[in-house]
Amino acid sequence: MSNVLVIVESPAKAKTISRFLGSKKYIVKSSMGHVRDLPKSQWGVDVNNDFEPKYITIRGKGNLVKELKTAAKKSDAVLLATDPDREGEAIAWHLQQLLDLDPNSNCRIEFNEITKNAIQKAIKEPRKIDMNRVDAQQARRVLDRLVGYSLSPLLWKKVKKGLSAGRVQSVAVRLICDREDEIKKFVPEEFWTIDAVLKKLSNEKFKAKLLKKNGEPIKIGSEQEKDQILAELQGQEFIISSVKKKEKKRNPVAPFTTSSLQQEANKKLNFTVKKTMMLAQQLYEGIELDKKQGIVGLITYLRTDSTRISAGAQEEARNYILEQFGKEYIPETAREYAVNKQAQDAHEAIRPTSVYRTPEAVENFLTKDQFKLYKLIWERFVASQMSSAVFDTTTVDIAAGNYLFRANGSILKFPGFMKVYAESKENEEDGGILPDLGQNDPLILVKLDPKQHFTQPPPRYTEATLVKTLEELGIGRPSTYAPTIETILTRGYVIKEQKQFVPTELGRIVVDLLKEFFADIINVEFTAKLESNLDKTEEGIYNWKEVVRDFYEPFAKELEIAEKEMEQVELADEVSDEICEKCGRHMVVKIGKYGKFLACPGFPECRNTKPLLEPLGIECPKCKGQLVLRRSKKGRKFYGCSNYPECDFVSWDQPTSERCPECGSMLLMKTNKKGKKLVCSNENCNFETIIKD
Repeated sequence: MSNVLVIVESPAKAKTISRFLGSKKYIVKSSMGHVRDLPKSQWGVDVNNDFEPKYITIRGKGNLVKELKTAAKKSDAVLLATDPDREGEAIAWHLQQLLDLDPNSNCRIEFNEITKNAIQKAIKEPRKIDMNRVDAQQARRVLDRLVGYSLSPLLWKKVKKGLSAGRVQSVAVRLICDREDEIKKFVPEEFWTIDAVLKKLSNEKFKAKLLKKNGEPIKIGSEQEKDQILAELQGQEFIISSVKKKEKKRNPVAPFTTSSLQQEANKKLNFTVKKTMMLAQQLYEGIELDKKQGIVGLITYLRTDSTRISAGAQEEARNYILEQFGKEYIPETAREYAVNKQAQDAHEAIRPTSVYRTPEAVENFLTKDQFKLYKLIWERFVASQMSSAVFDTTTVDIAAGNYLFRANGSILKFPGFMKVYAESKENEEDGGILPDLGQNDPLILVKLDPKQHFTQPPPRYTEATLVKTLEELGIGRPSTYAPTIETILTRGYVIKEQKQFVPTELGRIVVDLLKEFFADIINVEFTAKLESNLDKTEEGIYNWKEVVRDFYEPFAKELEIAEKEMEQVELADEVSDEICEKCGRHMVVKIGKYGKFLACPGFPECRNTKPLLEPLGIECPKCKGQLVLRRSKKGRKFYGCSNYPECDFVSWDQPTSERCPECGSMLLMKTNKKGKKLVCSNENCNFETIIKD
């Protein structure tokens, strides 16, 4: 081939690939994403003609398409190097159509990573466009259009303008609403725990937890029961009845899939799903390193549901681990991880393109956030190929009359993979180091420590737990989670409070209407089955138009009934006492992506908006004004004075009405994973106290 045109989606990817191909015979151009789609101004799907889609060139892409056509005509061959997934296959097919390429030609190349070897190998192995993949994507696009362009106008008419509904987003909102209902219905139950603080003669103290009475697990449901047990334990001799020691191994977790990366980045780095995907895309497409290396793709393809790793990557990782840590850190055989039954397994797991590009080696070329995400991916992958961590565990059972207490101890004997990485839930070990204890040893009771607790309701969804639940239920696919979350926030169906999703009144109304008139659309099992049918379309088992027809025919009947029977919903805005200084109207409370705010009801003539200040009923320590809850531009809560800007008091931690016993200043409530504590607002005072549950 003397002149080859290679087309990719993004300019960043084009720049990276151009460098790897090097030769003047290759011209690399970008399609800037999709080039054709269904028209925005009309349905674009002919339901009376076997759901034939009507594709048009996307507005603003006309000159780009002309440029690509001209380049294609001047070339001896065209290679379409779009992303290696359904969407990428569909973009390649649309380009093939627009550029009048032979439908039977080997014009499609794909690669899982943007590295020199991967690109050069792909160039040598072109193939035909996979129409099964294309059809699966067409089915998804047509289904989403039929649902969105049917339900959205209905909601505009019956509820309010600007609303939308979709297959995945509607189920996501339902999950959040259902969880909120569970929380509201939850009735806390009291229970108590009793710990014994014990020691041997002249030995260090340790704790043991009350587990059984007369050999049966014990549940303490009231203060009276607790008092009775404490009375029965008075004067009892505490003797060690058994000591069990064993070696326990902990295996590393699998390298990242898209979903697990989104979850772990949210938990460990506090990144939103949208931010994680944006940064991962940048790392995949290429980062400019030093002059010698140039632009290099640092990670493999970011949209994957597989934990599979190539033999070459495993070999490189094992060599690196041997060099850096020694042979004891390498398992006898390379680790393989089971792939989820629902996974398409089209690509490898997300991993660094070279394990020798350590986070430290590339840190100077990355932004702070790019570095954090790359470090997370690199460490997870390296750890996944390392030996198990080994713990020496000790379980001590202690008899006290009819009661049994148990103490657990755990000592890390060999760190294995934990030398590099520990999953977020593994950061805290159960049990510490126990003193040397032997069977039948008598113990001295230092004290009994009873604590009252109450059962907790299920937690609200965070981005991480919502993604995990959607994946487990088979709803949507990893690439859809970020836009789904963005949509339900933007539409005002849910808001975030302390990183947790809370449904709004609008979200509940929409879910209730969909439950009543479109049971399947909002049904978890139905949506998951539809997702499975799309997978089977990609496998060539189902015809895409039959999948659409099976869905649309009952849906159209439900739509006809809803048009007639769905009642108009009055959703009046809450009127505030705040006066719009621009036009004199009473401002109303609106719900946006980051919660409530004040807006002028005179929109669009008057576009005035203000933050909604929520008074705390606490006096400002600086000026005696009132403290209020505010929100930053990104929706993060903070606390300030109602007299701002005259008073500049501000705090990220929640003010309380309590005063410091040492200096008299206001106490602030700090919340973290370990719990809550009160700290003094006076920087020169170190007072703090833990809040017990």
